Amino acid sequence: MIEDSPFVAAAPVLVPMPAERPYTYAVPAGMRVVPGSIVRVPLGPRQVAGIVWDGAVEKVDAKKLRPIEQVFDCPPIDRAMRRFVDWVAQYTLSPPGMVARMLLRAPEAFDPEPWIEGLQRTFAKPDRMTEARTRVLETAEGGLAWTRSGLAHAAGVSSTVVDGLRVQGVFQTVMIPPRPVVAAPDPGYAVPSLMPDQSDAAETLRANVATGTFGVTLLDGVTGSGKTEVYFEAVAAALDRGKQVLILLPEIALTHAFLERFQERFGAKPAEWHSDLPPRMREKVWRQVAEGGVRVVAGARSALFLPFRELGLIVVDEEHDPAYKQEDRVFYNARDMAVVRSHIGGFPVVLASATPSVESRVNASQGRYSRAVLSARFAEAALPDLKTIDMRRAPPARGGFLSPVLLGHIRQTLERKEQSLLFLNRRGYAPLTLCRVCGHRFGCPVCSAWLVEHRFRGQLVCHHCGHNERRPEACPECGTLDHLVACGPGVERIAEEVVAHFPDARTIVLSSDLMGGVRRLRLELEAIANGEADIVIGTQLVAKGHNFPNMTLVGVVDADLGLANGDPRAAERTFQLLSQVTGRAGRTGKKSLGLLQTFQPDHPVMRAIVSGDAEAFYEREIAERERAGLPPFGRLAGVIVSAATRAEAEGHARALRRAAPQASDLFVLGPAEAPLSLIGGRHRFRLLIQGERRADMQGFIRTMLAEGPKIRGSVRVQVDIDPQSFL
Repeated sequence: MIEDSPFVAAAPVLVPMPAERPYTYAVPAGMRVVPGSIVRVPLGPRQVAGIVWDGAVEKVDAKKLRPIEQVFDCPPIDRAMRRFVDWVAQYTLSPPGMVARMLLRAPEAFDPEPWIEGLQRTFAKPDRMTEARTRVLETAEGGLAWTRSGLAHAAGVSSTVVDGLRVQGVFQTVMIPPRPVVAAPDPGYAVPSLMPDQSDAAETLRANVATGTFGVTLLDGVTGSGKTEVYFEAVAAALDRGKQVLILLPEIALTHAFLERFQERFGAKPAEWHSDLPPRMREKVWRQVAEGGVRVVAGARSALFLPFRELGLIVVDEEHDPAYKQEDRVFYNARDMAVVRSHIGGFPVVLASATPSVESRVNASQGRYSRAVLSARFAEAALPDLKTIDMRRAPPARGGFLSPVLLGHIRQTLERKEQSLLFLNRRGYAPLTLCRVCGHRFGCPVCSAWLVEHRFRGQLVCHHCGHNERRPEACPECGTLDHLVACGPGVERIAEEVVAHFPDARTIVLSSDLMGGVRRLRLELEAIANGEADIVIGTQLVAKGHNFPNMTLVGVVDADLGLANGDPRAAERTFQLLSQVTGRAGRTGKKSLGLLQTFQPDHPVMRAIVSGDAEAFYEREIAERERAGLPPFGRLAGVIVSAATRAEAEGHARALRRAAPQASDLFVLGPAEAPLSLIGGRHRFRLLIQGERRADMQGFIRTMLAEGPKIRGSVRVQVDIDPQSFL
């Protein structure tokens, strides 16, 4: 065991690689390490960062041990986070080293940030006064230290003026600590006036935070009901208790609008954490979170692995969103792991959504979670009237995709100088391009997927591996010119149709693959909110948390799209997505309308959305899950076997199936070729393991992998506990 002693012979160190256990290293004389210390150790020919871990060291000849090279001057990773890493590794069947890797993603932050050279006023006076020097001296009154450039900027002078005063001894050089990435939030800055049901929910959350113990609250409120303002009160209560707060958001594009709302409430923005953050800023945020300087972080799912010093509350906004599931290296659902992190740390967690996941609703109904309900929109703004358009009775014109009914309502909305939103969850211009002469279809050369035409960029793109090629003029199969045809619509094609019908309207297309990336997307969202667009055409990005004050019409181009993929969560996801997107309308009180183009107007999902009877939908969906033994009433796990050849993948998958242990509460389906059987040149087979809720799924899979064939050649095996995707 490691002891709090400056003289320890050896220590276990968890390194960020696929290691199943910590490695043992020698601790040099005079070096002090404790569990959680971040250290630099040799690993083969390299030097890597690792974390001194808990537990006993291996019995190894001391002469064979390699020494720890350095202990970083960094706060140790606390016991709660170390337990969390171990728990995630055990649950997801991932090597602990790969989970630790997510914690060590900012290596430059392990050393303290250097102090900055600054200037401070002395009692000396300059040899002569000028207007510029007067402004500098007035700005520097009060004895505060300034950076050279900061003082010059604040005084409105050039840096040479400041340099001249320093030469004369008017300023002395001092060292300034690193600047905080964000100012400290003030819980009492702009306390809102809440509606009665908001006030009740906020009081519940504040009371939970005040207890300082673990508990999960599902904040279930219709779109536009002010859920954010309610959980901000829980954030304020946690800050008052001296605790740090983590707010998880599903999309980077949401972050900018959220930051503004947070600043309006607390007088300062939270720190951001997501993949689009510049590396230097990531390092600053990581370090200041570890030191306790950053009090609130708003971030994507990876923010869950930041080394908080005093974490006292986690909020998971849009808790139902599939974006919380990571499906790379370590497969985990950030919503579920947030609950685990809170349980280990002994503090509350808030799950917020207008369309909660079935799992969260069942947990609330069974008493594992408490539930706070907001049933009305803020300030009595009415929910939109919702109607279906039966595409069998009101079909679009030949070559089009928009029903005359929807087009008529768009025209009326334009006449009222209000905004319309057309939603289609399909990027690009068309999902398939083929030759009308020979029937050739453009497919990805390394995936079993069609290439999606992106006409704005003149490219055919695979949305799975990223392969892209120019759209040719002639068919590569038969050589015929000008006979390539786009099949089906994407948002770009809908935009083309809209412009043809309404050439004078200001039209914006919103999609995650727009040129300009996240920055452009944020500018476009801001422009829409400011009324600088008449018609918006977008993918699921537009369904998430945006507030468009003048949006009074939402049209769903293909409401049936999500129902046809064989996913056991298809009905739930379609209900959530359509409810969220229609909820963008009428948020400021104007009369609004949501129209769903569908060939299945009598489908239970369509009936539930149009009737506004969410409870009936949840009752039906929960009952079906229970009958089928699907989550949350049963357990699922996927095992994905991939290889460079189909024979290798299939052979390994079949051998794993034969190695599965006998169990009365678990059974294995497959192996079967995955619906996307080829991705990035790798052939894929899937095994699906289904069992009772209390079955030992992880033990079953561990035994199957241990008894199965050794991984050789190009074979890879990935375990997905609680899968969200079945492709």
